[in-house]
Amino acid sequence: MTDALEPLFLVGPGYSATALADLWSGPIYGTVRSEQSLKKLAGTAIQPVWIDDPEPLKSAVERAHLIISVPPDDEGCPALRVLDPFVSTAASVTYLSTTGVYGDLNGGWAMDWTPVNPQSERAERRVTAERLWLDRYPRLKIARLPGIYGPGRSAFARLASGNARRIVKPSQVFSRCHVEDIARGLLSLIEANAEGAFNVCDEDAAPPQDVITYAAELMAIDPPPEIDFEAADLSAMARSFYNECKRVSNAKLKAATGWRPLYPTYREGLESIYEILD
Repeated sequence: MTDALEPLFLVGPGYSATALADLWSGPIYGTVRSEQSLKKLAGTAIQPVWIDDPEPLKSAVERAHLIISVPPDDEGCPALRVLDPFVSTAASVTYLSTTGVYGDLNGGWAMDWTPVNPQSERAERRVTAERLWLDRYPRLKIARLPGIYGPGRSAFARLASGNARRIVKPSQVFSRCHVEDIARGLLSLIEANAEGAFNVCDEDAAPPQDVITYAAELMAIDPPPEIDFEAADLSAMARSFYNECKRVSNAKLKAATGWRPLYPTYREGLESIYEILD
């Protein structure tokens, strides 16, 4: 088992990574690359490490548990290119990927062992980054994440601002996961010394319009009208998300670590967020 007092190093301290930091009892480091990113860590337990300063970077990596959440680029993973000289000294490496690597399954199940079939440039980059990390660090943990929501990033904010839309595409479902469950899932992978690819998701792939409807019910307001997908004015990126339909299984993560989601469906997740807002 992992010593809870070992260092945690967030390479790209974003939404999910910083949620994990809230659960960690040992020293926590996080990369920064600008004064703006430095300010974001002010008042947190995360000690900043400049990504372009080799010596502090080397010290932070050594015997630490790395969480890589830097998005890939055309050449692979920018974080790997920077950390490559030191990464062999890390206690563990977890790469945050996406369930988008499975492509479209026509509503079928994406298991952790389902062959990857990226059908967008974003997903192709993730697959490339996964493989580069595996080549460099064979004991890699890959956490494949679906749609992420939680406090400050949920349907409530979109409803309150008037930007929520109920776009309906027949038979379309998405998997998602509350950020707290993601953090607990990442922690369980580290504690169990697990290796390989794991889906970190809830247990109810659901139509996106249902999430908006339930959030509106909790707020005691009328939901926005339904909009047919074909008639919706969507950006190319937003429309591309609807090109893939699948249900994602978390069975491997549960079997390997004993993790169970606190919020097995979006309903429990939204209810917990609304309790904070109310």
